[in-house]
Amino acid sequence: MIKAFVSLVSLICLGLTTVGLSGCSPLALFDALGPRDKGGRLALADAAYGEDPRQRLDVFVPSQPHDRTPVLVFFYGGSWNSGSKADYAFAAQALAAQGFVTVLPDYRLYPQSRFPDFLEDGAAAIAWVRDNIAAYGGDAHRIVLAGHSAGAYNAAMLGLDTGYLRRAGVDPRSIRAVAGLSGPYDFLPFDQKTSVDVFGQAPEPTATQPVTYAGPHSPPTFLATGDADTVVRPRNTESLAARLRSARVSVQERVYPGLDHADTLLALSVTFRRKAPVLAEMSAFLHQHAGAKRLTTLTMH
Repeated sequence: MIKAFVSLVSLICLGLTTVGLSGCSPLALFDALGPRDKGGRLALADAAYGEDPRQRLDVFVPSQPHDRTPVLVFFYGGSWNSGSKADYAFAAQALAAQGFVTVLPDYRLYPQSRFPDFLEDGAAAIAWVRDNIAAYGGDAHRIVLAGHSAGAYNAAMLGLDTGYLRRAGVDPRSIRAVAGLSGPYDFLPFDQKTSVDVFGQAPEPTATQPVTYAGPHSPPTFLATGDADTVVRPRNTESLAARLRSARVSVQERVYPGLDHADTLLALSVTFRRKAPVLAEMSAFLHQHAGAKRLTTLTMH
């Protein structure tokens, strides 16, 4: 059903492009036309967290806000070379409706940027959260990170390698949990064009891999993928989950039958939510751990 719908949206988008309406992508059209969760709303658009035009973020809040609400920072995917927060409002609004003040940042992309620029952007966005999110009812001491695909990589790296947050002036203990959907976490050697372009110049390739930083001080982690994913193979999820479990970190690992790479993202939407309980299970895990204190001293990598 998801594939048929996406194919239909792609045909509509192609038709709009043919008649001169450029800038259309299937995801953008889906985001614009699909139904939205009524329990969340956009509260702030295009706030600058840095000087670059890509360093902007949106904030979505629950329709019935409360003080000291946990904050979820969501990073979208796109192989670190494409993507726009404008296409992911459906996901951010769904997460806000689940009771999170949800922050949706853009970040610099290839070829403008390479590793680790987008991680530094993510840390800067979290620093903005620390300084500003109270005005939107969010608790800067209870932050969870989530993402899909390349965005899941960003979330995992920022949660596991505490150096990025520390250099941005953020206490890593404020990160209570991490959630990754269909993310690449263990993809050495660099044998695909994207990984060569984005990571190939890194002096220490192992320092680019989330599995390198999984250890006893890592935050609780929710990892989900689909068993039909041929873009980012499920072994990435399995590898990081195993490494975290061996370090006695709380991990929930889900492999959803029949879901492919895009499906784990689209399952957050109202349209495809019945396909798999991705939103409910991820939100429950993050809420469970958003209230827990992390008092362990963390070592900067």
